[in-house]
Amino acid sequence: MNKEAKLTVKFWGVRGSIPCPGLAYQRYGGNTPCVEITCGDKTLIFDAGTGLRALGQELIKKGKIEAEIFFSHAHLDHIIGFPFFAPAFNPKNKFKIWSSVFDQQIPIKEVFQKLTSPPMFPVSLEVFNAKLDFLTFKPGDKIELDGGISLSTVALNHPQGAVGYRVNFGGRSVCYITDTEHKAGEIDQNIKSLVSGSDLVIYDACFTDENYPNFAGWGHSTWQEGVKLCDAASVKKLVIFHHDPGNDDTAMDIISQEVNEARPGSLVAMEGMELEV
Repeated sequence: MNKEAKLTVKFWGVRGSIPCPGLAYQRYGGNTPCVEITCGDKTLIFDAGTGLRALGQELIKKGKIEAEIFFSHAHLDHIIGFPFFAPAFNPKNKFKIWSSVFDQQIPIKEVFQKLTSPPMFPVSLEVFNAKLDFLTFKPGDKIELDGGISLSTVALNHPQGAVGYRVNFGGRSVCYITDTEHKAGEIDQNIKSLVSGSDLVIYDACFTDENYPNFAGWGHSTWQEGVKLCDAASVKKLVIFHHDPGNDDTAMDIISQEVNEARPGSLVAMEGMELEV
């Protein structure tokens, strides 16, 4: 394992639920979830929201592409970018597509087959000419990749299920925890164990403690709970993510100030933001 190899995180989509175009969303961004984690020369992609399209355009510049795509779950805001992912149409490219199958749900390949079928899309999944390998796992499983990369997984509290990930590489770690709803008055011990001692945690902070009671049961958390979790788990840096589509740049500025007062050094995810871990 090469401890000198870079571990970087780049945000291509940070918004939850629905894309938010417009001047009021320019600084933080309006695309739905897509995060690129680079481990040395290996590319890992987390979720395929509308931010995936821009990532695809950037990857094309590199020529032949091999990457691993990990899905938290199959709700529309996390998969809608896949039919517009240009590298998936090039037969020179290879993608391993990872997802967890929950009870009474169809595999992610079948989800994409439905998404790319009439009347929702003009071409079928069969025209995606890249080599697409669909792989499944159970929450709690560990995944080992080439290049000294390992991932741990955990089930999240979200309607119809979701998965959180911890990427371990070169003695460093990044956690991707979206979409999940905290339990009032307690910290999810499974998530705490997953993120314990990690360098960076990307956390679902769609709501705030003030407005969360209006959305209980929707499957999302708050930045205040993210702070509590990271403090309890001795996490180095918190990045809040999956921003409410109702929060424009002005609202996000206020949240950014508040979360930094509560936990100095915390960040609010912005499209195009790149962090070296």
